[in-house]
Amino acid sequence: MDKVSGRLTVFFEEPFWVGIFERISEGKLSVCKVTFGAEPKDYEVYAFVLKNYYRLRFSPAVIIDVKVAVRNPKRIQREVRKQVQNSGIGTKSQQALKLQQEQLKTERKTASREQREAEKRWRFELKQQKRKEKHRGR
Repeated sequence: MDKVSGRLTVFFEEPFWVGIFERISEGKLSVCKVTFGAEPKDYEVYAFVLKNYYRLRFSPAVIIDVKVAVRNPKRIQREVRKQVQNSGIGTKSQQALKLQQEQLKTERKTASREQREAEKRWRFELKQQKRKEKHRGR
């Protein structure tokens, strides 16, 4: 009995998100490229595969030598997590918005810290002034 395997890789290829379907059957590789446009969510990719897989137009089959490599599932999971971490969040515009949000956050922190310190100084001055007035006997 021959083993059939498939793989989908989704990546960002300027300016769109692209999916590459690979199908290995009887020692032959067929490939199909799909353009998603905006960054697809996991459930959108899953729905796309369920709905459109049999309509995909794969390339002519190319003979390859299939390696039967048994890999530890935990290792695979670690590698996938590392790849996802390195890619960061979605599109360039999302990254720009995140950067802007971080800058506003730091500005807000510094402004609130300065305001707190000014309030603290004002209270200290007020306390000192009251002490002087009591000391003078007024």
